[in-house]
Amino acid sequence: MPLAVGTAAPDFTLKTKTAEGLKEIKLSENFGKKNTVLLFFPLAFTGVCTQEMCDITAGLGAYHGLNAEVYGISVDSPFALEAWATKEKISIPLLSDLNKTVAIAYGTLLEDLIGLGSVSARAAFVIGKDGKIAYSEQTPTPKELPSFEAIKAALGELQ
Repeated sequence: MPLAVGTAAPDFTLKTKTAEGLKEIKLSENFGKKNTVLLFFPLAFTGVCTQEMCDITAGLGAYHGLNAEVYGISVDSPFALEAWATKEKISIPLLSDLNKTVAIAYGTLLEDLIGLGSVSARAAFVIGKDGKIAYSEQTPTPKELPSFEAIKAALGELQ
């Protein structure tokens, strides 16, 4: 079960790969400054995950207008995520949870996805500047996208 609304968001530091090299992203650096949207997804280079991250990239201005930083999180390596982002022109930071510790902390780890092993479920969290979860959703199956309208509505309430 994903973490509930009102829960303090577990802090984490994950790596992303940029043109400058590996970079660490620490969730709590947003606390007190901006809201955060975490989008957990199963695997890079897959159809629904590509659709989700490309849709978010296309609408990124709306999230920035709601004072939110958006991160995609998967169990892929930062190098695979960088290659995928380059291929698909995904511009949000994609964070590598290779050890699966963040998926476990947020209650989104699927034990097995079609025989491939454990990956993150498709889930979305909105975290307010206060570090508390303001919106929590895990889709019934990895093939379903989260409610982007509900995510934006939750962000709107945090303004």
